[in-house]
Amino acid sequence: MDPTTDNAGHTGDPDAARASLEALRAEIAKAVVGQDPAVTGLVVALLCRGHVLLEGVPGVAKTLLVRTLAAALELGTKRVQFTPDLMPSDVTGSLVYDARTAEFSFQPGPVFTNLLLADEINRTPPKTQSSLLEAMEERQVTVDGSPRPLPEPFLVIATQNPVEYEGTYPLPEAQLDRFLLKLTIPLPSRQDEIDVLTRHAAGFNPRDLRAAGVRPVAGPADLDAARAAIAKTTVSPEITAYVVDICRATRESPSLTLGVSPRGATALLSTSRAWAWLTGRDYVIPDDVKALALPTLRHRVQLRPEAEMEGVTADSVINAILAHVPVPR
Repeated sequence: MDPTTDNAGHTGDPDAARASLEALRAEIAKAVVGQDPAVTGLVVALLCRGHVLLEGVPGVAKTLLVRTLAAALELGTKRVQFTPDLMPSDVTGSLVYDARTAEFSFQPGPVFTNLLLADEINRTPPKTQSSLLEAMEERQVTVDGSPRPLPEPFLVIATQNPVEYEGTYPLPEAQLDRFLLKLTIPLPSRQDEIDVLTRHAAGFNPRDLRAAGVRPVAGPADLDAARAAIAKTTVSPEITAYVVDICRATRESPSLTLGVSPRGATALLSTSRAWAWLTGRDYVIPDDVKALALPTLRHRVQLRPEAEMEGVTADSVINAILAHVPVPR
């Protein structure tokens, strides 16, 4: 087999890769109704080799979205339900004693997959939350002093419930900053909810995606070709300065106690390039930066308590900054 062709027969041609990734929306729509922004965000994260924090109330198809994405990309996926008694080894894996050989062997944990769904990550203590840090940053797990590489691609998609905070362990700012994007999953519109119920009445089974007609339309070779093309996407000095000005404005906002770090600025530049390429351009424009500013930056800022009490949100602060920072011509 040609090394630039994956098991689904997808080649490493950038134009073909873009067409395949665009086809993801239609394929995922066979199982998930009306979540195009979240689908786009997950694709951008895969292209940037970043991780995603999904926020939404229970029952808005977060798990189904991840499973469908994995099926449409022909990637492996595993789900971990984070609970207060979950141990780090339950995520990363552990050494198990084999009585027959009188030796310890490594039993891989669920983190050894392509798409890891960390469900309700804020329900587990910081010790277990931090077990994901090395995996997210270094793309490896160290057990008994031995580093073990994770599969490629590797993406952590962590979910949290924005309503119920009792008995939870909020992620610290340093860990939030490790997520490339924070995507919000809203409740569906009336028509979308009618469509969901109509599908279920017609026999749709969310546990059987193949019966719903979901097929692989892209693969790892497409992701590799896309990343190579994105690396060649032109960023003018004016766009770079625009990204910096937006991030610096968050550090000076009277509504915030914590602004965006240089890592956040780098993330915004990266996601803007990926979005520019997905929309068919080999250069970045200000609209690309604006399109990705909210999901890339909203979890990297911290509101002042008095601003929060007045109903100010991270999104409203970032939108106000986008409205005031001069746009390059």
